[in-house]
Amino acid sequence: MKAPPAGDLFALRRRPPQEKMADQGFRWMTIVLASLVGLVLAGILLTVLMGSREAMGRFGFQFLVLSDWDPVGDTYGAFTAIYGTIVSSVLALLIAVPLGVGTAIFITENLIPARIRQVLGLMVELLAAIPSVVLGLWAIFVMEPFLRPFLELLHTSLGWMPFFSTVPQGPGMAPAILILVVMVLPIITAIARDSLQQVPTELRQAAYGIGTTRWEAILQVILPAAVSGITGGVMLALGRAMGETMAVTMIIGNSNNFTLSLLAPGNTIASMLANQFGEADGFQVSALMYAALVLMLLTLVVNVLAQWIVRRLSLKYA
Repeated sequence: MKAPPAGDLFALRRRPPQEKMADQGFRWMTIVLASLVGLVLAGILLTVLMGSREAMGRFGFQFLVLSDWDPVGDTYGAFTAIYGTIVSSVLALLIAVPLGVGTAIFITENLIPARIRQVLGLMVELLAAIPSVVLGLWAIFVMEPFLRPFLELLHTSLGWMPFFSTVPQGPGMAPAILILVVMVLPIITAIARDSLQQVPTELRQAAYGIGTTRWEAILQVILPAAVSGITGGVMLALGRAMGETMAVTMIIGNSNNFTLSLLAPGNTIASMLANQFGEADGFQVSALMYAALVLMLLTLVVNVLAQWIVRRLSLKYA
């Protein structure tokens, strides 16, 4: 007797009605839960959009380029907060990415004993678990006083540049950038470590087999193989940095006066919302909703860009 094809083996098994019902129930449950996420996101976006209609009607796109924020005169512009959000997040990434990827390489590539690697990995995970308000307090009472002499030296040496033209006197953009580095570093390190660990052992052995040194294998073979995952982690950290509220609010100075100096107090959209929304009234609420809509669109752009970059890198190094 001729054996049935492999694809028909499942057809020979009679599935009980209870099993079919359980499969259908699980399928519909996953559809409902996935749709619920989209509905929640759409509801948030619709709420913010409806709340910002009055400000959008009065200011239009000028809201994005005006820097005045005057609740008494009902004149609002979010340029200072938008500038602070983008600059603080991007500069924090420029510092955190080399540190995070370097730490991940240090942990995963057997450069240190296994026990020390486990301790470092645990420390990274614990750093990610520290509440942002605790990091904000640490930034106020420990980090900023410690950094102030170095920032003053930076102003003395490079004060002719617009980015260092003001005398550091406490909270400002520079301490906020450094606290963001502390907050996004565990995300970048953890995702980069997992991405490096997913590189096949055969690929590592093939790299060493053709005579490459350890660092040649890391830089020319292992990192390119893990670059899509690392890039996804970096973009995720960028979204976290753009939306971080409490720690940045406590150390950035919350000033709406626009300046290019990184040593002066600044502001971000998230910090502005946290500071003002509780006491806002009338037209100011609509202006804050407009700022929240801008922040949502910025994070959406970051997520779409992350998906595009990861897809391109996956195709390139697949």
